[in-house]
Amino acid sequence: MKTPQEIVSNMLNQDAFSNWLGIELSEVRAGYCKAQLTIRNEMLNGFHIAHGGIAYSLADSTLAFASNTYGVQCVSVETSISHVLKVQARDVLIAECKEEYRGSKTAIYEVRVQNQNNDLVALFKGTVFITQKDWEF
Repeated sequence: MKTPQEIVSNMLNQDAFSNWLGIELSEVRAGYCKAQLTIRNEMLNGFHIAHGGIAYSLADSTLAFASNTYGVQCVSVETSISHVLKVQARDVLIAECKEEYRGSKTAIYEVRVQNQNNDLVALFKGTVFITQKDWEF
């Protein structure tokens, strides 16, 4: 069986969008992932702040990585986010995803997205469906 790090590394290698975002992984273990990215100018909206989809996408990718660490493929079925602080160019966003519940068919995760100053930027909740298909690389 693959380790959580091997699974997530393989997922990231095949994930063009997460790579475009510039997501870097800093910690991976069963049911947990910590990742970050740096806000670039092309991620800004018309208000010259980061588009909300950037924090959402970082949180969503981190959810995907954390939920798949057990070697069984999981897909999100419901997600939500609360944006609490604006994000600007050159900010570093750090997402920490923790498993709150894992059953036989579903699991629930919370992702806290903070900036480089440890200020909470967004709070994300995600529910995944646990398939019966193992990760094979």
